[in-house]
Amino acid sequence: MTPSRNLLLGLLCGVIAGAFWGGVFLAPRLLADFTPLQATAGRYLAYGLAAGVLLVPSWKGVMARMDGRDWRDLLLLSLLGNLVYYVGLAVAVQTAGVALASLVIGLLPVTITLVGARPGEGTPLRRLIWPLALIVAGGVCINLDAFAAAGRAGAGRTLVGLLGALLALAVWTAYAVWNARRLAATPKFTSHEWSLLTGVATGLLSLVLVVPAFAVAGKAHAAGAWGLFWGVSFAVAIGASVIGNGLWNAASRLLPLSLSGQLIVFETVFALLYGFLHEARWPRPLESAAMVLMLAGVSWSARLHRA
Repeated sequence: MTPSRNLLLGLLCGVIAGAFWGGVFLAPRLLADFTPLQATAGRYLAYGLAAGVLLVPSWKGVMARMDGRDWRDLLLLSLLGNLVYYVGLAVAVQTAGVALASLVIGLLPVTITLVGARPGEGTPLRRLIWPLALIVAGGVCINLDAFAAAGRAGAGRTLVGLLGALLALAVWTAYAVWNARRLAATPKFTSHEWSLLTGVATGLLSLVLVVPAFAVAGKAHAAGAWGLFWGVSFAVAIGASVIGNGLWNAASRLLPLSLSGQLIVFETVFALLYGFLHEARWPRPLESAAMVLMLAGVSWSARLHRA
């Protein structure tokens, strides 16, 4: 496959993955009556079940290629990139709103590029300074907007939400860089197989959350609420985790980290669009400026990589 075709296909995979991932930010809002721990346990139990079912036809062949190092890395990657990340995200969304959560975590293109870029891979960092600066400026805009509007929820809740979003930002940066390096060093699995194996590992880890999430939590829910809970959990598991993660793994193999990391901007943009639709409102001026700056930054970076 030619480099230009790799670039185009990688960009397409990243954009579609962002469209699926954007729904993750809306899920905690739809499940506002449930705790962040319950939302996390439900999503990843569903992810594990869905991944296990999809692996059944090729289970023997895939397991024959697995070794102890694969299981160890899959469990650690799942802990960082799924369980810890989603708890931080759910806390951020439920306490500070979709906009703040999505645009703080929208700084992932900057953090992944800075942490993961290596000399000789992709475009040198010195050429990406200005595109990355635009993405950072977008993050500044949304933080200014969030704290200007903090009177509605209270500055304390906004701060808790910001801390949750920063936790999610840190752990997913580590996950994205490590996962991309691991994929490059593991040609024995396809991107789809690695995504499903991650799902199985995540499902196993989520069993640890079941008792504290569902048995200890004291609030009772009606049958209809539980129906919504599992419906949203499976929708996010299949859309964001199975399909979105598989597309992201494909993009990670086709593109250097200096570009693939920046495609997470599309997750932010779709998350904002879904959030505005759910809240039935137009974006405020600073929110609009943030989206424009972030998209301009990643578009500029893509042109530099194409050159």
